[in-house]
Amino acid sequence: MKVSFIDLQAQYQAMQQEIDEAMAHTITHSAFIKSAAVKDFEAQFASYLGAGHVISCGNGTDSMEILLRVMDVGPGDEVIVPAMSWISTSEVVATAGATPVFVDVDPQTYTLDVTLTEAHITRKTKAIIPVHLYGHPADMSSIMALAEKHTLNVIEDCAQAHGAGIQGRKIGTWGHAASFSFFPTKNLGAFGDAGAMIVQNDAWAQEARMIAHHGQESRHQHRVHGRNSRMDGLQAAILSAKLPYLDQWVGLRIRKAALYDALLADVPQITIPIVKPDCRHAYHLYVVRAENRDMLKQYLADRDIDSLIHYPVASPFQPCYASMHHKDEDFPIASRYQQEILSLPIYPELPEEAIRHVVQTIKTFYAR
Repeated sequence: MKVSFIDLQAQYQAMQQEIDEAMAHTITHSAFIKSAAVKDFEAQFASYLGAGHVISCGNGTDSMEILLRVMDVGPGDEVIVPAMSWISTSEVVATAGATPVFVDVDPQTYTLDVTLTEAHITRKTKAIIPVHLYGHPADMSSIMALAEKHTLNVIEDCAQAHGAGIQGRKIGTWGHAASFSFFPTKNLGAFGDAGAMIVQNDAWAQEARMIAHHGQESRHQHRVHGRNSRMDGLQAAILSAKLPYLDQWVGLRIRKAALYDALLADVPQITIPIVKPDCRHAYHLYVVRAENRDMLKQYLADRDIDSLIHYPVASPFQPCYASMHHKDEDFPIASRYQQEILSLPIYPELPEEAIRHVVQTIKTFYAR
């Protein structure tokens, strides 16, 4: 049986009429840039989250870069980021001219280890960017308490956490601001690049929107040097069509993850993901830790089962940070886990028989 890591066609086919109609309406009305569709999606997503201003933009990376600029983060400043994440989290700090300060991750949730964070705060620290990695929420209550104690700004990186929450409160509404990516493979994905900023402060929201639109305060009045980072009307229309299904899709991901959990429970070589109390894990990815990870991955591939590694190189050890001279012992959890983590197929339409086949193949590998 061929098991793909993700099947975007399956989602499209399930709601083809709605998406085709949304795209056709956009094309018929030539509503491509700064259209009503964009405003509508911003309002709908703000309603879904239940708090904050939603400012759409070109992609998730842009959203964090703009938010750092709004927070006046620049040369000489430091921003705390987790040692495990996609490169964007630390990259945006560097492109702002500031220094990313890496902190090891919690051994259970893979998110920023708050117990280690305070020791990395200095007089240069300006902000913290916690990442809700793989869809599990970071410890936002503790992070916000720490930020308040040291007068720091917090930007939630929600790129993998659409539909996640803590105590019934949506991820993206805990920090002073938040970043979402709508890359096609996300829990809520567009048909190309798209992103959004969530801002709680009215003045920051106005500033962020202005920067994203060439620094325009009003048409042809450019108060600052901004940038061109806009969500186009087609992507907004597609996202509006999909948004009503997001919680249903996350619910299906949770069910698929629960089946994996149950079937893998008696495989001692596999460590399944955990969910902290009061947290809703959105399972953008189903990530296990596996003994003989690389051999297992190849064994699965040889049998037409896709798996991926998110991420094979922890952020502090990327070549672009070589000048920082980080060592494995600086981040013992991230250093170890980069050798063990493996992402198994998960998406709302994934058949249960496919999950059973994946797990049986894993069991066969370890029984050899």
